Amino acid sequence: MEGNRVLSSLNYFSVFFAPFLLPIIIYFVVHNIEVKKHAKTAFLSHLLPIATAILFLFFLLPALTGSSGTVFILLIVALVVVSLVNVVVFVWNIVKGIQILSR
Repeated sequence: MEGNRVLSSLNYFSVFFAPFLLPIIIYFVVHNIEVKKHAKTAFLSHLLPIATAILFLFFLLPALTGSSGTVFILLIVALVVVSLVNVVVFVWNIVKGIQILSR
């Protein structure tokens, strides 16, 4: 059981060193249902910053082609939202990893 807890928490802590690779490997290698659930959750939480970065690029393209003040404000708002989401996801991964280890 101790090894399963370590593997489950390692999925979340992988945000520091291998955000996509480690949860995918653990998901397909380990047969424990609980560890697989944590691997899937961690992988999806690691995808969220990528999705927000793509969304930011969607807002960046009009800002590069035009000089409208509204587009610039929209770009700043998008940057703040993307940064906030990324920080929240990063902290959430750390908290989840600690919670699993402390059980």
